[in-house]
Amino acid sequence: MTTTHTLDANKKTLGRLSSQAATLLMGKNLPTFSRSTAPDVHVVITNAGKLKVTEKKREQKEYRTHSHFVGGEKYMSMEQMIAKKGMKEVIRKAVYGMLPYNRLRAVMMKHLTIEE
Repeated sequence: MTTTHTLDANKKTLGRLSSQAATLLMGKNLPTFSRSTAPDVHVVITNAGKLKVTEKKREQKEYRTHSHFVGGEKYMSMEQMIAKKGMKEVIRKAVYGMLPYNRLRAVMMKHLTIEE
């Protein structure tokens, strides 16, 4: 049985929305919660473009990537990330970081849908 939760991002902060989505994806609100199984729960986040992010966070928050070559470290600010990939990617990265670091992480992320 698939359950679908819809979260409205309008005027919500990034951290609170992401932690709420991560909790639902892990199934912590279900009585059958188990860390070793991924529940059949889908989370849809709507109005991602209307998410409330302060100007300070847009300028100072950095996303790091590395090419695994010497000197291959690159940084991108949140403002650049939003301009290049949209608010969807910012929310996706925030939720991804809040999920447990195990094999079920990819399964849980497939159940997340973000709409602008």
